[in-house]
Amino acid sequence: MLRVEHIMGFPVSVRVDDGAADPEAAADEVFAWLREVDARFSPFKPDSEVCRLDRGEVLAEDVSPDLSEVLELCEYYRVATRGAFDVRLPGRGLDPCAVVKGWSVQRAAELLSSAGATRFCVNAGGDVVTAGGPWRVGVRHPEQSDRLCTVLNVTDGAVATSARYERGDHIVDGRTGRPATGLLSMTVVARSLTDADATATAAFAMGVEGIEWAASQDGCEVFAVDAERRVLRTPGLPVAA
Repeated sequence: MLRVEHIMGFPVSVRVDDGAADPEAAADEVFAWLREVDARFSPFKPDSEVCRLDRGEVLAEDVSPDLSEVLELCEYYRVATRGAFDVRLPGRGLDPCAVVKGWSVQRAAELLSSAGATRFCVNAGGDVVTAGGPWRVGVRHPEQSDRLCTVLNVTDGAVATSARYERGDHIVDGRTGRPATGLLSMTVVARSLTDADATATAAFAMGVEGIEWAASQDGCEVFAVDAERRVLRTPGLPVAA
């Protein structure tokens, strides 16, 4: 079973190869969840919980358990990066998208597992969570869209990349308020997409120092290309033969 829908501003594909008794129903549940996340957490929808919190219409102590979890993750990465990663930048509204994407897609993968799926892949705008692999995951070249830098073998894990090639200099270093330009791309392999996606974005915001920081995070392997076009990777990166 393979389905693709456009949610949260990017295509999401769900592929289930084995295990689920009713893969279509499982996919229905996944896409319903992601649409709910978009409605509740989008900083671009005035009636979302995130926007209502930002305007003071919802008190911090009254937010939903899901949003509370997301905000706790945002705060963890803000502290861990000494402010380089920050979802409350001066002059901008609250924007937790850098955490929400990986967190919500990881939850989607858990819905598939709960439905009995044992081999599947969810690809959300290039960030991937897998089960029952190995799955071969390509890492796009940061400057040539028709080329790959490397191919990874991933089993029961996730891969996320933060880069400048899709949206330009959109990741801001919260310490300076300026776009982060020290890296061309940062790819993180981790046990969950929650960890992989947030770590990749936070490390990108830190610039070159983010490479060592990401590599020091528990369970994370790193593939990075810096602004000088040097490739750096951790020894445990699961590169395909």
